[in-house]
Amino acid sequence: MKKLARKCNGFKIYLGSSTNSLKFSKVNLRNTLQEISKTDVPVLFHAEDDALLIKNKGIEGNLVDHIRFRPSVCEETSIKDIIQASHKLNLKVHICHLSSIEGLEALKKRPINVSCGVTPHHSLLSVDKNMGSQTFYKVNPPIRSSFDKEALFNAAKNGNIDVIESDHAPHTKEEKDTDFAEAPSGLPSVETMYPLFLHLAKNEVISFQRIISLLCQRPAELLSIPKGKIEVGRDADLIVVDLKDETRIKSDTLHSKCGWTPFEDWSAIFPTHVFVRGEKVIEDNEIQVSQGFGRFVGA
Repeated sequence: MKKLARKCNGFKIYLGSSTNSLKFSKVNLRNTLQEISKTDVPVLFHAEDDALLIKNKGIEGNLVDHIRFRPSVCEETSIKDIIQASHKLNLKVHICHLSSIEGLEALKKRPINVSCGVTPHHSLLSVDKNMGSQTFYKVNPPIRSSFDKEALFNAAKNGNIDVIESDHAPHTKEEKDTDFAEAPSGLPSVETMYPLFLHLAKNEVISFQRIISLLCQRPAELLSIPKGKIEVGRDADLIVVDLKDETRIKSDTLHSKCGWTPFEDWSAIFPTHVFVRGEKVIEDNEIQVSQGFGRFVGA
């Protein structure tokens, strides 16, 4: 682990099975966290209890089934286990893609070393609305009710959630267009995440200060990378935004090869320019640098 920690910015543990994931037995959790605490990197969790997932498992035919067979108690139980296992360890712990009110409640009195994140799809979408083709919105943990959605969004707005994260899983249309039980879980979100929340901030649904913290400052702090703020010593990663330049999200203008988005026709504000390390990489939605421009972001 010490050798790996020199090459990465964090460890990811799946406590419940998901698409193409290697699930981890919670029997080994305390010992593993003790070993990770000897490094300087955080540990990030997909928090769903595998025993409860197995107990509740059934044949899924739609999104309602998906919620029923992956109930919020799986998330709640897993979060409590993580907090208990990491107790009194000098270790940064992050709960990824929170999806439920119950999970949020389990984190209300979390220790200072425990952070949490929420995705755009869990905080903006719910199964109560007409979501079109069911398989395209299948994701783990599930998109849940409007009550969960509103609670998660308000928690992000009010400072009770640390990070907005994409959980980007760009399965293609062909992969998703199959029987519900066979369809992979996951959806694309990385390119639309910031534009969605910029539009919400412009319309005073959430403050600009909060989205800068959620999308820039806190992720950089969590992963100990020199980004997230405009100050001496940090990478000059900047965006230029025209707040009057509102547009509708269209899958055919996005850059992911998956060819679709769960936020088709949603209002958004895309940056007009993007700078990485002070160099202009995007202008008017077009890449300005050659492939290979990126650098490894070390621990």
